[in-house]
Amino acid sequence: MKPIIGITCSEEDELGRYYLSYHYVLAVEHAGGTPLLLPSAGKSVNSFVHLLDGLLLSGGVDVDPVFFGEEPLPGMGEMTPRRDSFEISLTKEFLLLDKPLLAVCRGIQVLNIAAGGNIFQDIYSQYSDAIQHSQRAARHFPSHAVTISPDTILKDIILADKIRVNSFHHQAVRKIAPQFTICAQAGDGIVEAIESEKNTFVVGVQWHPECMWQNDENSRRLFAAFVEACYK
Repeated sequence: MKPIIGITCSEEDELGRYYLSYHYVLAVEHAGGTPLLLPSAGKSVNSFVHLLDGLLLSGGVDVDPVFFGEEPLPGMGEMTPRRDSFEISLTKEFLLLDKPLLAVCRGIQVLNIAAGGNIFQDIYSQYSDAIQHSQRAARHFPSHAVTISPDTILKDIILADKIRVNSFHHQAVRKIAPQFTICAQAGDGIVEAIESEKNTFVVGVQWHPECMWQNDENSRRLFAAFVEACYK
């Protein structure tokens, strides 16, 4: 039976709706998983944890800085605190139970915060040497390079020292959570991927492989490795 992969959704309070780009669904299906969209239902965390074989933390708007002990800076954008609370709680349970987890863009930030790290609220005002991380190009287009760290899960998957990725973010991992290690960085030093040293498969990437997998072998390999881990 194919593993069930929960994918977190964005939400829009004014219209009272949850939504998700279909690219995540297609990427999971192509890799052999069964996608299940997850609403931000805080009372259902325990049920989701036991139902799911894997968790995909999707992209979205900014993370409320209250979750890492800071006041909001002027560069902060839109927030959805209910989603933050739900995803952080769900992530903590997945880490505790050592269940496979793949985190994308906002997801890598949620992952790091849930494990005790923090993030840049706005790299353009907090990190003076930042390159362009919010590209003005098609979503599948790889706009900048990242260097993959040796002796990491990500390196074993991608099998390359440097790749090019797409980029749509203004927040990024800052202080790494204690159980994590950096496994990719952009040329300006911004963290582009992290992975857990204590869990079997917990990987977060700052780029959007779900938008690239149809034309990019590295993205396909990442989703394939994630889904494969969910069988175990």
